[in-house]
Amino acid sequence: MKALYSVNKYFIKYKYHFVSGLFFVIISNLFAIIPAQLVRHSINYVTEAFPLFSTFEGAKSQEIFYMYAAQIALLFGLFMVVMALLRGFFLFLMRQTIIVMSRHIEYDQKNEIYQHYQSLPLSFYRKNNTGDLMARISEDVSRVRMYTGPAIMYGINLVVLSVLVIGYMISVNPKLTLLSLLPLPILSVSIYYVNNIINKRSEQIQRSLSRLSTFTQEAFSGIRVIKAFAREADSTAQFTKESNEYREKSLKLSFVNALFFPLMTGLIGISTILTIYFGGLEVGAGTVTTGNIAEFVIYINMLTWPVTSLGWVTSITQRSAASQQRINEFLEQKTDIISSENRVTPVNGHIQFRHVNFTYSDGTQPALQDITFEVKPGESLAIMGSTGSGKTTIANLVARMYDANSGEILVDGHDIKSYEIAYYRKQMATVPQDVFLFSDTIRNNIAFGFHTGATDEQAVLQAVEDAGLAENLSYFPEGLDTKIGERGITLSGGQKQRVSIARALVLNPKILLLDDSLSAVDTKTENSILQSLKRVMDSKTTIIISHRVSSAKLADKIIVLDHGRIIETGTHESLIAANGAYKELYEKQLAAEVSDSEQFA
Repeated sequence: MKALYSVNKYFIKYKYHFVSGLFFVIISNLFAIIPAQLVRHSINYVTEAFPLFSTFEGAKSQEIFYMYAAQIALLFGLFMVVMALLRGFFLFLMRQTIIVMSRHIEYDQKNEIYQHYQSLPLSFYRKNNTGDLMARISEDVSRVRMYTGPAIMYGINLVVLSVLVIGYMISVNPKLTLLSLLPLPILSVSIYYVNNIINKRSEQIQRSLSRLSTFTQEAFSGIRVIKAFAREADSTAQFTKESNEYREKSLKLSFVNALFFPLMTGLIGISTILTIYFGGLEVGAGTVTTGNIAEFVIYINMLTWPVTSLGWVTSITQRSAASQQRINEFLEQKTDIISSENRVTPVNGHIQFRHVNFTYSDGTQPALQDITFEVKPGESLAIMGSTGSGKTTIANLVARMYDANSGEILVDGHDIKSYEIAYYRKQMATVPQDVFLFSDTIRNNIAFGFHTGATDEQAVLQAVEDAGLAENLSYFPEGLDTKIGERGITLSGGQKQRVSIARALVLNPKILLLDDSLSAVDTKTENSILQSLKRVMDSKTTIIISHRVSSAKLADKIIVLDHGRIIETGTHESLIAANGAYKELYEKQLAAEVSDSEQFA
């Protein structure tokens, strides 16, 4: 239960819902008990009045007595109807307070988790998979809601009703009360164990369904690959296997569910039989009345669901505690990317790295070692190197997705850590190597960066032109309003990259990071886009990360990385003259381009 203590703040926030719900629980149970007492009085009245009625056999007063008795019986009936209606009304109010409270808590908790997710650094997402993040904000929160709503409601109802009913039953006849209630604890324990089995099998079904859904999603997303390799039959066979596993687990759960109601009905029947049998003996002994027996039977049935729910509530609480513990594990994680001064001064784009070292938290080898360079406002820097040399890591440090382990990163002469994070990131735009597009129109994907929500149409059109996307749009009937599929599946790799470039350019940022953003286009298209970008780059600090010399040679400065270290620095011409790693890479790519030209010729 300790894990659930963190939910108490929501009960305090919605204390009026909680207190009102408690009041309505008490009132509804009072109106539930009164009809049982009316039944007792009415039965006792009938059993006592019938002998008197017989004594007036043949007399005129017998009809008067009958009318009088019928009116009293009708009055009892009307009172019971009124009590039932009032109980139903207060049960409605009970659910409208406690269950509504649980929905508010679910809403608040999901928002809290989502906002916390947004605040966590990229290192958090490197260590946790998306499926687990989704499960905690959906399934785990839903389980906690079952505690804050139904479990709390039925738990309070059990306590209130038990105190009222059992207290009254004991005051009438303690012995009969004990015998009548004897099977109910057995029922509660049985339901607890049956419910645990149901929960375990439900979780197995959920995991099976998750695997089935994941497989299906991957199959639909990768349908091109499946068709290209003619693996439809294998894919169908795998789906059938997963589907059969899900069916088998579902059938096992159905078998356990089938035991639930017979078990409950059987034990309730035993309670009723014990009440009638031993109650009859007590009537014979003159300690209780016939009406008391009927009243006890009603009370037994009233206690059935609350007592049954005890096992159910216990199981729900255990599952909720486990889910809240999983939620707390993430909520307790804090970001280490914080601002030291919350500086919001305009950024010009003067970037300096001074002896920067960095190692990923889940890595063993340094990603960057003693990195020192400078890029002045309006200048462009190209970073080249083999895969894993640390190029993207530099871009992440500039965007402050991570903080350096040692050394200094200065922006306009100020420590990068001094800037207010959201403000600083709004001054830059990144075109990542792994392009992500939303399932929306091309226009909305490009305008994604507008933080005000208003779209500048002229800026969008200019960004489309600068990114070399205008010609591609002519092939789409709806132009910018063309809907692209999930993750931009309807676009080619080059089109995705150009949309991503346009998305960055539309913001007119002070700092522009291009992380291998033209790898999916041919060299000719790359040169065309770069020439368009050259005009844009003149007013921005631009960092170009690329494995192509054709992209790097347009930059004012070039640095070459190898295993996280800078091995060469200079302009395109000076590095060619140095006859080092850069020239070797240049000659290899030039030879490859010549070979490709001859092949197509």
